[in-house]
Amino acid sequence: SKQRQELRHRLSVLLGHLLKWEYQPQHRSRSWLATIRIQRRDIGRLLQDNPSLQPYLNEALQETYENAKDLAMGETDLPSETFSRQCDYDINSMLNTTFFRNDHNAWRALLD
Repeated sequence: SKQRQELRHRLSVLLGHLLKWEYQPQHRSRSWLATIRIQRRDIGRLLQDNPSLQPYLNEALQETYENAKDLAMGETDLPSETFSRQCDYDINSMLNTTFFRNDHNAWRALLD
């Protein structure tokens, strides 16, 4: 469905940026943070408007991991081996507005 397609797209963008955030901390930017926050909000709205997508979330996350990895590799020049072979993010953390792995709230500085 169109909604599933949109969900997969938004998850791959979100996950790609979370991977970049985790693996290239020296390049973190407001732009990355903005993308993460926008995708989280839009995924939240999409799920609110389409509750039937909820059971599909974990499957969608696994399906989009390769795309997310490609996005992160393309924008960081890091080799494929840098990233886990399987997605090791869980969907609840990813959608949590304050979750940034290995960051410990440093992201808040970019909001100032």
